Amino acid sequence: MIARRTKTVTLSFMRDELLYDCKNYAYIEGDVKKVQDEHERHQVIDIGEEGNVDRVTRVLNLSFAQCVELCYPYSKETVDEETVGDDVLTEPVAYVMKLLVPDDFSKTTVELLKHLIHELMIYKVMADWMSITNPESTAAWKEKAEAIEQEIRTNLNSRVGRVRRTQTPF
Repeated sequence: MIARRTKTVTLSFMRDELLYDCKNYAYIEGDVKKVQDEHERHQVIDIGEEGNVDRVTRVLNLSFAQCVELCYPYSKETVDEETVGDDVLTEPVAYVMKLLVPDDFSKTTVELLKHLIHELMIYKVMADWMSITNPESTAAWKEKAEAIEQEIRTNLNSRVGRVRRTQTPF
């Protein structure tokens, strides 16, 4: 018997919490960076400053959209009769993802997804920011993001699929 998707899971990622973690990681990156000019260190650390945070917000918005798509088919939403999109910068208070999951979906998987998605969004921001301010550490952040992405896929894909019954009970 195939489990029906009847339970709704809502995951919220607070923008302030995501920014806080990005600032912490950027501070650590800048603090351990060996520099000849203090301005180089400052560029890495200033991820949350006015103007810079706009770039971070755009990457957060993009990475959240990617995470929603990564959680397909659980995150699938139908398109309205008329859907209009634009590129106006938005700063949501929270990034909210709704998932329609099977009855037997595990609460522990939901908890794991919550943490993985949070980290993935941060790692994508850090990879982008480091590509601008500290290119030598970009690859490490991209690797972290790819590993988390793979872990999300693995956890979701292990729960999707048809159950195949054998022809005989023996």
